[in-house]
Amino acid sequence: MSYGSVKKAVKQPKLSDVIQEQLETMILEGSLQPGEKLLPERELAKQFDVSRPSLREAVQKLEAKKLVTRKQGGGTFVSHTILSGLSDPLFELMSQSNESQFDLLEFRHGIEGMAAYYAAMRGTQADFDEIQRKHDNIGNVQLEDSYNLEANAVFDFYMAICAASHNAVILHLARSMRALLVDNIEQNLTMMAKRPDVFSQITDYRKHLLEAIMSGKPQRAWGASHSHLAFIEEVLLKLTQENSRVERSMRRMQRKI
Repeated sequence: MSYGSVKKAVKQPKLSDVIQEQLETMILEGSLQPGEKLLPERELAKQFDVSRPSLREAVQKLEAKKLVTRKQGGGTFVSHTILSGLSDPLFELMSQSNESQFDLLEFRHGIEGMAAYYAAMRGTQADFDEIQRKHDNIGNVQLEDSYNLEANAVFDFYMAICAASHNAVILHLARSMRALLVDNIEQNLTMMAKRPDVFSQITDYRKHLLEAIMSGKPQRAWGASHSHLAFIEEVLLKLTQENSRVERSMRRMQRKI
């Protein structure tokens, strides 16, 4: 018997496995975000054009992998614990360390620069619309006179850029560090409040970054991101030096009293 006459059965993938893979891809690319509620079972089955039992089996597999959680009578949600981030004790140490705040700025040079580069290269019109919307929201939030709200709005602007990069590692790494990076941005804003004149310059740098991404110029976007963060770092270094001089003067005065 020749080998050509032997027909090997090709094993077809199980339908629930196909659905599971599609849902995992949506989680990985950020289409489904941590904490987001999935569509009701009936609607999701219709969307995938599959039976509800097959869909239910796929969701059960995702639940077993701790990618989703189900609440009795409340629906199914993408797990909050996906890349949940740094441990609380380490976060506390970093948030209280001046040196770590500058380390975070250096980290942002890398991740935000790469995100801006690839967003300009790969971003779709829908991505650009979302980046524009998040950028405009920063101005709206500034009217609230809350550095915490502003820090969150700034972070959301950068997250939109990360999503537009279509790089899952950049997106999820940045998202996992939300608490740490928002705290860094808030501390920077609080520190720079001593120099209110710089805020208009920061706004201009951010506009240049937005324009570079929207015009689809990767190198320009990378450069705009670095110029923006380098300016903030320079201002903070000067303010830190000024604070050190003031503290030394105060200590000398106390010794004389």
